Amino acid sequence: MIFGIRQKLKKTSDFIAILKEQREYFYSGETKSIDFRIAALKKLATIISENEKLLLDSLYADLKRSEFEGYALDIGPVLTELKSNIKALRRWAKPKRVGTPFFLYFGHSKIQYEPLGVTLIIAPWNYPILLALAPLISAVAAGNCVIVKPSELSPNCSSAIAEIIGKTFSQKHVAVVEGGPEISESLLENQFDYVFYTGSTETGKKVYVAAAKHLTPVTLELGGKSPCIIDKETDLETSARRIVWGKFINAGQTCIAPDYLLVDKSIRNILLDKIMDQIKIFYGDDPVKSPDYGRIINRRHFERLSSLFNQGEIVLGGKTDANQLYISPSIIDKVEEHFTIMKDEIFGPILPVLEYENIREAIRIINSKPKPLALYIFSKNKNLVEKVLAETSSGGACVNETIMHIANPNLPFGGVGASGIGNYHGEFGFKTFSHQRSVLYKSFFADIKIRYAPYSEKSLNWIKRLIG
Repeated sequence: MIFGIRQKLKKTSDFIAILKEQREYFYSGETKSIDFRIAALKKLATIISENEKLLLDSLYADLKRSEFEGYALDIGPVLTELKSNIKALRRWAKPKRVGTPFFLYFGHSKIQYEPLGVTLIIAPWNYPILLALAPLISAVAAGNCVIVKPSELSPNCSSAIAEIIGKTFSQKHVAVVEGGPEISESLLENQFDYVFYTGSTETGKKVYVAAAKHLTPVTLELGGKSPCIIDKETDLETSARRIVWGKFINAGQTCIAPDYLLVDKSIRNILLDKIMDQIKIFYGDDPVKSPDYGRIINRRHFERLSSLFNQGEIVLGGKTDANQLYISPSIIDKVEEHFTIMKDEIFGPILPVLEYENIREAIRIINSKPKPLALYIFSKNKNLVEKVLAETSSGGACVNETIMHIANPNLPFGGVGASGIGNYHGEFGFKTFSHQRSVLYKSFFADIKIRYAPYSEKSLNWIKRLIG
């Protein structure tokens, strides 16, 4: 049976029944049981494994994603997230005893982790399985009820998500609402206890405003122009290979893909040759024929990306096919900071190249833009690496690697500034969807009266000595 709501809901009143049902279920206390949460996560893992083909077929239908990329970038990370949550949830959820100051004598203190209540997850289209189910795992692990809104731009994956969730959860626990942006807007008119949004910065601002009307806390997983610095002291062959992989998986439609290169002037030509060689190794002489190279999600994004070829020098690629929504892996050289391609996140298979003579110039360029979701630096010079990390800011970073920091469940994933608010993955996701409740336990023994009114000079001197 499919529990997810599948019809096109239009008005705020359409959501009242399900929200009421979930809130009543939450207050029943059933979702607070750790055994209940673990059982739900184990069931989700089983259903995902049983429906692997459905998910892979959906990813191919929406994004022409190869089976390898579909599993490695969407399904596999979800199963890893489930495994880490199931294994560690009892430890994470256990109240944490913390220190208690001397002046709170005969007492002790703990932090309790409470579920927030009824939560909303709005997922994007580029990694539609991962970015819907990973935050869902955190929300369920923390004991919440959840409404999931998949992206309408990846309709096959949206339908698959509804089927997976419908087979795993009752609607009063987790429900799926499908539809366009008007559905998200209608949902956000209601009171939730937490909103988790992944998508564009512009839409993220609208979500933030809508949530603020209810004083609802949010996590915003956004994006930005993630820079990639290549120092002259590096392994050029390996650097080129890792850059090409990080940039062109999913046809560049990755929020943490290297958005532009900042290359030491002395190695620019050599690096570009090696990058072009790696693209040929990855996708062949004609990438349109490669089974491992994806397509652009829709016509609107295809046209936006195609318009970026009118500045700079195309040294590789630049080929497009509107009928297939195909844009070849492309390198644009001789790019200047004021070019259109350097203004907004590219989110596609086009890689602009800028050069620098001194690392201070590269740092200046990075700091002239909003803080990115990721930063990459390739160098064997540890001092230079530490200088870049110390003098820039980003949601996350990799040294001599791209993308892979997201694969470590022990690292928080999230943005900073314009690239996002909050983080998740592993224990960080559990805490994101939990309220950390402070509890002080006191004994009735030795109730010192000097802290109570009426006050005197003696009591003031006492309190100054005690906490001053």
